[in-house]
Amino acid sequence: MSKQTRRKFSSEFKAKVALEAVKGQHTLAELSKKFDISPVVISKWKGEFLDNMSTVFDKDHPKKKDDDPVLDQLYAKIGELKVENDFLKKSCKKLGI
Repeated sequence: MSKQTRRKFSSEFKAKVALEAVKGQHTLAELSKKFDISPVVISKWKGEFLDNMSTVFDKDHPKKKDDDPVLDQLYAKIGELKVENDFLKKSCKKLGI
């Protein structure tokens, strides 16, 4: 018996489904069958879409987080420092400091 994992949907797909729900041309049950998603999930995505749709027209809306190589370097350095810090904490405990 294999363990079932959660499905992950792209933001483009979520926007497409939410837009269909906002249009109101189909019921949630019809959209649920069409996209093979629970009506509860569609309602949640629709609510998030309506709450955040005003940010589309902001002039200084944020860039994608994945496009910044400097940020990636900083996260790598944070990870390295965390490993070193954990190692030093364990070493100090062993030495009784």
